[in-house]
Order: sequence, then structure tokens, then C-alpha cells
Amino acid sequence: MLPVSEACERNKGPILAVLARELAAQHAVLEIASGTGQHAVHFATHLPHLTWQPSEVPAQLPPLIERIACEALPNLRAPVALDVRDDPWPVAPVDAVFSANSLHIMDSRAVREFFRGAGQQLRAGGVLCVYGPMRYRGAFTGASNAQFDAWLKARDPLSGIRDFEGLDALAIEQGLKLHADHAMPANNQILVWRRPRPGVAGSGQSSGIDQSP
Repeated sequence: MLPVSEACERNKGPILAVLARELAAQHAVLEIASGTGQHAVHFATHLPHLTWQPSEVPAQLPPLIERIACEALPNLRAPVALDVRDDPWPVAPVDAVFSANSLHIMDSRAVREFFRGAGQQLRAGGVLCVYGPMRYRGAFTGASNAQFDAWLKARDPLSGIRDFEGLDALAIEQGLKLHADHAMPANNQILVWRRPRPGVAGSGQSSGIDQSP
């Protein structure tokens, strides 16, 4: 019996609605921290123009490999072992990097390494999409997120819900510019950064928070 995440089942539809727009012009996607693989299967099924590459740390890889093998989708690749602290990441350059509910689990050094690795892997015009809870100017978007953050820090003081401003600064260091901030159900967000193509004017930065879907 393969593990099933109820959170993945709840959020995969709303996330797909955003990815369908944000990744419409992309082709090769690397997913960091694919977990149970439910997202990978769902997105590869409904976004057949994408080649989806799941990844996970070695200790969590076996059940992910089993789920992906069972699905046998033509655009879903076999998972690879990848720790964000690897330098370089053991994958080819991609058009997009996606990760869900991972940055608040990582310690602060791993978060920095996540952006370093994503910056190295993304081609010109590439997209970085991150889903999960965020803080803005130190404030939580809901009481449930404040409680979740306290639980995370009790487990690991270096983990916790990240500040949008800190993540955006790490993205800027990698030559990425904020494109959109989508408000999602259950006090989550999808942050989208893009790497400008050479010679393309304008930052592409959104003027505020997109409340869709």
C-alpha cells in the first residue's frame, strides 16, 4: 500500500489551475521534494505538454519510485535522488522548477541552497514555482499558520514558515524576478519567479497578490 497524503489530494486541483497558466510555455519541469508522488502524477496527467522529473532525498525515494513506475505515464520520468544541498544538482537544465510544502520543512541553509540550485538549473525564460504557507513582513496570513509555525520550530528551530521578503531576496540573487503571488486555499500561496530572456525589457513583476484561484 503506497503512502497517501490527504493534503496533496486537497490541494492538487487548485495548484494545477495555477500551473496550467504559469507553465503553459514550458516543457521540462524538475520537481523538488516530490514526496508521495501524488502531485507528480496528477500534474503530468493533466499537463501532457510537460516532461515532469520528480526528485526526492535518497531515504524517501523508494515509495516515490514505486508510484511513478505503477503509473507509467509517457511524460513522467523515473525519480532521481536529489538533496538541495548537492552542488551541482544531478540533473540537466530545465525550463521550470516546482516545489510544494518543502521550504518550511528545510532548515535555513537548505532554503538558500534550494534557490542556489534552482538558479543554476533554470534556462533563460525559466520559471520557479513554490507552493506553501508564507509570512509577509513578519506576519502570518492566518492563525492556523502561526500555530503550524510554532509546531515546526518546536521540532526543528531552523525550520518554519518563511518570510516572502527573504525568499524574494534569495531569488533576486539568482537573477530571478517576481512574476506573481497567487493566494491559495488554506492560507497558502504560490510564488512565481521568472528568469528574463536576454534582451527582453521589463521585470515582469506583478503589482500585487493575485487572489486566484
